[in-house]
Amino acid sequence: MNYGKKKAAKRQKKITSKSTMQGKRIVVRLFKALLICIILAAVVGVAGGGLFIKKIIDDTPHVSASDVKPKGFTTFVYADDGSTEIERFVSSGSNRVYKSIDEIPKDLQHAFVAIEDERFYKHNGIDLQGIARAAVVGIARGGNFTEGASTLTQQLIKNNVFPNFTKEKTFYDKFQRKIQEQYLALQIEKKMDKSEIIESYLNTINLGQNCLGVQAASQRYFGKDVSDLTLSECAVIAGITQSPSTYDPITHPDNNKVRRNKVLKNMLEQGYISQKQYDEALADDVYARIQTTNTASQADNTYSYFVDALAQQVIQDLKDQLGYTDTQAYNAVYSGGLSIYSTQNQTMQQICDEEANDDSNYPGLKEYGLDYALTVTRADGSTENYGSNNIKNYVKETYGKDQGLLYSSEDAARAMVEEWKATIAREGDTYDERITITPQPQSSITIMDQKTGQIKAMVGGRGEKASSLGLNRAYQGSKRQPGSTFKILAAYAPALDSCDKTLATTIDDEPYTLKNGQVLRNANKQYGGTTTLREGIKRSINVVAVKLSDEITQELGYEYCQKFGISTLVKNKTINGKVFDDSTSQTLALGGITEGVYNYEMCAAYATIANGGEYNKPTLYSKVVDHDGNVLLDGTGESHTVIKDSTAYLLTNAMEDVVNSGTGTACQLPNMPVAGKTGTTTSNKDLWFCGFTPYYTCAVWGGYDDNKECDYDTSFRFRLWKGIMSRIHENLEEKDFKVPSSVERKSICTITGKLAGSGCPSITEYFAKDTLPAETCSGHGYSYGSKSNSSTEDDSSSNANTSGSSTREDGSNSATGNTTGNTTAGSDTTGGTTTGGSTGGTTGGSTGGSTGGTTGGSTGGSTGGTTGGSTESTTPQ
Repeated sequence: MNYGKKKAAKRQKKITSKSTMQGKRIVVRLFKALLICIILAAVVGVAGGGLFIKKIIDDTPHVSASDVKPKGFTTFVYADDGSTEIERFVSSGSNRVYKSIDEIPKDLQHAFVAIEDERFYKHNGIDLQGIARAAVVGIARGGNFTEGASTLTQQLIKNNVFPNFTKEKTFYDKFQRKIQEQYLALQIEKKMDKSEIIESYLNTINLGQNCLGVQAASQRYFGKDVSDLTLSECAVIAGITQSPSTYDPITHPDNNKVRRNKVLKNMLEQGYISQKQYDEALADDVYARIQTTNTASQADNTYSYFVDALAQQVIQDLKDQLGYTDTQAYNAVYSGGLSIYSTQNQTMQQICDEEANDDSNYPGLKEYGLDYALTVTRADGSTENYGSNNIKNYVKETYGKDQGLLYSSEDAARAMVEEWKATIAREGDTYDERITITPQPQSSITIMDQKTGQIKAMVGGRGEKASSLGLNRAYQGSKRQPGSTFKILAAYAPALDSCDKTLATTIDDEPYTLKNGQVLRNANKQYGGTTTLREGIKRSINVVAVKLSDEITQELGYEYCQKFGISTLVKNKTINGKVFDDSTSQTLALGGITEGVYNYEMCAAYATIANGGEYNKPTLYSKVVDHDGNVLLDGTGESHTVIKDSTAYLLTNAMEDVVNSGTGTACQLPNMPVAGKTGTTTSNKDLWFCGFTPYYTCAVWGGYDDNKECDYDTSFRFRLWKGIMSRIHENLEEKDFKVPSSVERKSICTITGKLAGSGCPSITEYFAKDTLPAETCSGHGYSYGSKSNSSTEDDSSSNANTSGSSTREDGSNSATGNTTGNTTAGSDTTGGTTTGGSTGGTTGGSTGGSTGGTTGGSTGGSTGGTTGGSTESTTPQ
């Protein structure tokens, strides 16, 4: 502007006027005050923020290098060869197989770095450039801060130090964790080098499909070791980690492919791969291979009966031997990364599985047992629980049938479930039910190496196994009455071992009144008069066993059973207001015990006899090694002497007679001697054969889960035992049971049990040297033969020309026996006249001859001819 002189002077005067100057000073003062306030606020804010951050850092947990390494590893189970993997124990959060950095291919390491933390090898734990980039992207997206800036070090800390980060609910929770995470990342980078950090990271991360770590992912998606992955496969796995469900290559292959391509592109741009490698990886049809591997891996993950028992034993031993709590023991087995070297022999196990599930071993015996559980949630939210007994009661009330849980087919069983459910259904119900249908009758099998106590194979049931840790009839899941197999343990072993009895000791087989007033009878209601202990064992004579038990006392028999490893006996136990005591039960020797026995313990008891009287605690593992290679448990279990070696041999030799010409002839092997004992309880509810060779001991049980009688066929136990043991021994060198130096043979009088004199009917018998008869029989001067020879044998599908009449033993639940004959093999003529006569003639002279003809002809012949003749051939099955 062009002001005149006058106007310029006026303007100058206005500007410099007092009022104008005062206004300016006020503005300046206000600005200064505002600036000071802002600075003070900033200082206070910084100080407060610093204190706030300091408080968060002060609350940060102390972390060492070991704290950020992964925890929870897969436990491996190996067969008895020490190298063949048979199972893996995995719980939630522990499906991890640790691999060192040297075992992880460089391509896989670089793939993760390229997609997750490209400056990993340059930063000190925090990537400031990455944080700035994420902030800019967040602002550009209108405050949507979804871009990640965490380094691999931070992710490692988040997963292993702050595993509950997914439960954060507030911004403060997340902010606090993020600050602590960054602080710890700086600390950890000072304690661990980059290779240690990435090794821990690659063994930690979740890669979908319950895979933790790159080895588990490699096996799951490609069926190979991580060291064998191709570049394309490495990119697939690295692409999963941002969102394991979204980028799952099995369920969302298209999503993963996009991510895989980005991984490869980043690797190319960051100089980890060449253009040629990039092109080849892109062209790889990797997803077709993943689907093929996935199809092949859809096998049943249910643990076997052996593995179930193994897990239980290891957990118990960790508690008993190392003082672990229940939780510590469980976590060690299922997520501790143990190496468990089992005793299972895979060949034997396969044989047992095949025989147990071969329906031809149970001809005509296939029903279906129903086990049921139901939780009903009503419309009002209330719940009601039902089970198998509800269906059983319904069937009985509606149809008058006692066996409400047995059906002719699976469809029939399921139809009954639906029929019953209709009776309790209401509108708005929701159901949570479990239906388990198993073939019946059932069986259980245990095979043990008697010299070591190692269980080589175990089958806990017939049919498909529906769940892990379910009912294991061979281990601790099912107690069954042992029948006459207990005679050896509770009567004959203690009598021979500590009561100066011999196999030639005689007992009068006659009607015998028990303390409760019941008259003890043999199964066929006949008695054989003077009977040696050997004959009592061979023919499984009830009166002989019980009278012997009374003489030596049940308390002594009880003690021996405990030494044999039977853990299920009770003493002064109150059940439903009634006191039970097996140590005073007169039926102890008959197997009439309160709660029954476990199959594997019966196997161990008989293995003790096979091992010269030395008991080895049954074990399912040879050793357990921890994640770092230290031996936690040695499978060499407890060992102690139960009976003298002389007693063990006498029992073995007598039980050879059981198999050669007694109640167990169906269990003869073509190339190996066998010693064993049959057992049958009242009404054929429990069927046993416990036997051994110079190599192995095998116990087989058969019966219905709900205790239905096995009247149609009681011989499937023998078919199972022989089928299994003949295959196991097929290529083994034949050898005899070794006679110890403590045993000697002498001829003795069959009437008095004394050393035979001139004119005595005699047999040659084995004796322990410390119980050799000192007296010689003075002679008799008259003949014997007035009493019939008792035969209370188990049923067996034996050749009639090699065994006497074959009726079953007395049951363990009754001292009165059962008069119904079992299904014997052969005709009435053969079973009666030829067999009874020849067997009786050999063992007892004229007495056995006439009795064999009469008893065998009427009982064995009639029963065998009618029942057995229609179902069995004259050849051993």
